[in-house]
Formats: sequence, C-alpha cells, structure tokens
Amino acid sequence: MGGFFGTVSQKECVADLFYGTDYNSHLGTRRGGLAAYDSQNKNFTRSIHNLENAYFRSKFEPGLSRFAGATSGIGVISDTDAQPLVLHSHLGRFAIVTVAKVNNIEELVRQLLNENCHFAELSSGKINQTELVALLLIQGKTFREGIENVFRHIDGSCSMLLLTEDGIIAARDEWGRTPIVLGKKEGAWAATSETTAFPNLDFETVRDLGPGEIVRLRADGVEVIRPASNHQQICSFLWVYYGFPTSTYEARNVEDMRYENGRLMAEEDNEANDVDCVCGIPDSGVGMALGYAAGLKKPYRRTISKYTPTWPRSFTPSNQEMRSLVAKMKLIPNRDMLRGKKVLFCDDSIVRGTQLRDNVGVLFEDGAKEVHMRIACPPLIYGCPFIGFTSSKSDMELITRRVIQELEGDAHKNLERYADVSTPEYERMTELIRQRLGLTSLKFNKMETLVKAIGLPKCRLCTHCFDGTGCCGLKEETKE
Repeated sequence: MGGFFGTVSQKECVADLFYGTDYNSHLGTRRGGLAAYDSQNKNFTRSIHNLENAYFRSKFEPGLSRFAGATSGIGVISDTDAQPLVLHSHLGRFAIVTVAKVNNIEELVRQLLNENCHFAELSSGKINQTELVALLLIQGKTFREGIENVFRHIDGSCSMLLLTEDGIIAARDEWGRTPIVLGKKEGAWAATSETTAFPNLDFETVRDLGPGEIVRLRADGVEVIRPASNHQQICSFLWVYYGFPTSTYEARNVEDMRYENGRLMAEEDNEANDVDCVCGIPDSGVGMALGYAAGLKKPYRRTISKYTPTWPRSFTPSNQEMRSLVAKMKLIPNRDMLRGKKVLFCDDSIVRGTQLRDNVGVLFEDGAKEVHMRIACPPLIYGCPFIGFTSSKSDMELITRRVIQELEGDAHKNLERYADVSTPEYERMTELIRQRLGLTSLKFNKMETLVKAIGLPKCRLCTHCFDGTGCCGLKEETKE
C-alpha cells in the first residue's frame, strides 16, 4: 500500500519529518524517501533508500544531517516507486510523493509520449507511476488544475503530498479511498496517512481531509484550495488489516473497531461454546480476538506470538518463497499453552491461504486438540482495483477463486452467489477452504457485521474485494 507524512514548521522540522515518516513503516517494505526544503537557502534535499532488507530508521538516520535547516518536508514509505521526485516546472519547483494505484498506466504513458513528454525515472525497469502523476499534474495552469487533471485521467486511486516553496499541498484521492489526516502543534502543521504519527511528536489531530479535497499547509495555518466531494469510498480494509491499532480514520479508531468487530461476530457464533480459549494471530488479529473472547466469555490466551524485532509483515515480499519464510519464522507457537486445548484463533483475512495452512499444521503438531478460525472480514472474492494491498498479480492467487474454479470449472462463474452468505455456493466454498486449511471449523465475518463495527454507512465504504460493489451497492464494472 504505502503511507506518507509531511510537515511545515516555523523552525527546523527534520526530527518530526524523520519520525513521522517512520510511523508509516507498517504500510510498506520496499522503498522509503524523504525530501525537505530549506527556506533560508532556498534549496531542496532528497534521499531515497531500498527498505527490502532493512528498516527505515537504520537507512535514513546516518544521513539526516544533510537535511539540517529544513523547515518543511515530506516523506514516504512506498511499495511501488522510488520517491519523492523533485521537479522544476512552470508551477515552480516542488517535490511529490504519492500513495496510488494506476491501472491504466500503459494507456497514459502512450498518451504522454505522443504529446512529446518523456520519462526519466524508472522503477525496476518500469515506469515510475509517481512520475506519471507528476507529468499529468504539470499540465495544469495551477496546482489545483493539475491535481484535478490527475483525478480525471487515472483509473485507480491517488493521494499525494507536494512540497513546494510555499508550504505543502495535500490532496486526497477523489473517492477518499486512502486517508490523509491533518495535525497541528505550536508553530507547525502536518499531514499524514496515519494518526499514529502524531502523539509522540506532540501534534494534535485536527481532521481528515475529505475525498478529493486539496489544501495548502503553512506553518501558521491551512488554506483550502479545493473543497471535498460529497461522495466517498474509503477502503474498509484499513480497519481490518492495514491500520496501526492506535490510528483513527473518519473518527473511527482501528483497535476499537477490531474489538467491536470480534465481539459482534462472537455473539452470532453458535459453534464456539466449547472452546477453551481465544487467541489473535498477531498483529491485526489481536484486537478482534480480544473482542471475540469478551463476546464468548472465554479467556484470551497468547498461544502464538510474533517475533517482532526482525520479521516484517509477510504480505509484501513479491517472492512466494520469501513470503512463506517470513510467515513461518515470525510466528512462534507456545506449545505449553496449546497442548490439549481447543483454541479459537482470529485473523484479519485469508488471501492465498498458503501461510495459514502451514501454520495450522504446526499448531496441531504442537499439541492443539482443535483449531478453529474466525476471519474479520468476508471472503476476498475480487482483486482490489484501487489499492495495492498484496503483491498478487492475478485474482487466481486468491484461495476463493481457486476453489470456485474447482467447483464451477470457471473461476469467474457465479461470483455474486459465492459472495452471498445465504447461498449454498457460499457454504460449499467455505467448507472446501476449511478442508484445504485443515481447520476444525472456519467462519468468515458477515458484511453487515463488518459495516456495523466500522460505524460508517456502507455507501461510504469500499467493499469491492468482498462483494464487487462500489458506491451504495452499484457494481463497479466501469470506471467511476
């Protein structure tokens, strides 16, 4: 996915920029970047590092002295491109970072090349989509016109921060699929993907940017350049998986939502009365499991723990062998607590299923009598066309699609019925997944329960990966 942080201050902002960007590190593992502007010397400084084999802090801390004196800056954790980029255009000099997924990148590249544009930044031999966004942006006569041009042209989503010689411009995706939150403290303002970045830097959360809203941050305040749209499709998976527990989106805290999600689901679970304890799969399954334990009136036990010092999230490595290694090595079962127990585990989702299958086998080998699994969201039936939340290149990497292929002979057949909890197709799919994973029992959450736990109207949430629908339940068969 990716996340960013930007701040503008009346005094040097390097420490806030460094730590604020680092607080977005859970959103990606490929690249990190910083760009800062020294208003006294009127110069931009940029640094980009590969994070696939190291952490953000260890890569960037030795070179922080290069940014000394800067009073504004932006940083990014990216799973796509090398960024920030620094440009000199008719709009002036600026740096740009994006959290984006551009589905029609090849079409837009051809169009821009035909208009005599050129691309200088290549990411692993491919077009850098942040550069593509920048080229679309500078076609406008103003920053607002340029950002609106980006919104008009891209199929997917794009939120961005621009570091200019006159503050930071923050623009949230036209449909608000990814968040941008504003914070302030004395003499400084900031914008970030995660409110988690604010408390330890003494920023107070002010508000979320609305969908399509564009603002300019200066050290003494915020100017609205473009008001928010009245439609929204914020990604529901933010609360299920991406979000750090202390973060809040649209006034809904991640950990509180996960707890309530588990509690509500437990109240409807008639098959779990006989379990001995409840355990969350770290990290994003823990909040749900605490709620589930409360709903079932069963004890919460840490029968499995995550070894946090060195192992990252396992969804991001592009290589399946490395994903499997990370998944195996980071989770450590507690054999003494598993032996002879009927344990109900809570996890955020099932994507490919390979990691979970291997983990279930280990749990039984370590003495678990029964292994029950409860999933925080409905089955992932559709690939996400808006946010790159996994490294999957095809819907066929989803375990649901492979099961549907087996049952129907066509992975695209009757998808609406497989997404409907009331159908026999849904029951057959769930049962076959249970068998494939070797579980004693398996239940996915219901859409209604998930939406209730989030607390926003469904028409403000993107649930495409669960039911293939967009705004207020309309099928997303064409670009919005």
